[in-house]
Amino acid sequence: MKEIIAIIRPSKMNATKKKLDEMDVPSVTAMPVWGRGNQRGINPVLTGIEVSKEAMVKGHVTGMKFVPKRMLVIVAKDEDVDKIVDIITKTNKTGYIGDGKIFICPTDNAMKVRTKETGDAAL
Repeated sequence: MKEIIAIIRPSKMNATKKKLDEMDVPSVTAMPVWGRGNQRGINPVLTGIEVSKEAMVKGHVTGMKFVPKRMLVIVAKDEDVDKIVDIITKTNKTGYIGDGKIFICPTDNAMKVRTKETGDAAL
């Protein structure tokens, strides 16, 4: 089992949810989050501000903003991970800064509280 954590644009949430539903992904947890990536919340396309990597690394960028995003958490069988990641990637790629990130983490076990099923059966 693997845990897939995807940080995506809020505007892509409905399309992502629809694609995951079409793939019969059994469960997804979604929550609103705020954060920023390497750009420190500055989008040069929207602001016209170009910030060099050197300035960001040295901490010369002020006014760092947190940007609203959606975080999806999916625990999936190993054989489904590549398909789920592919769907999330294709649905959320715009080619612009802020498309998001996906993290894939090992999950040792899962348990369904109601039935006490464990492992893949709990998914």
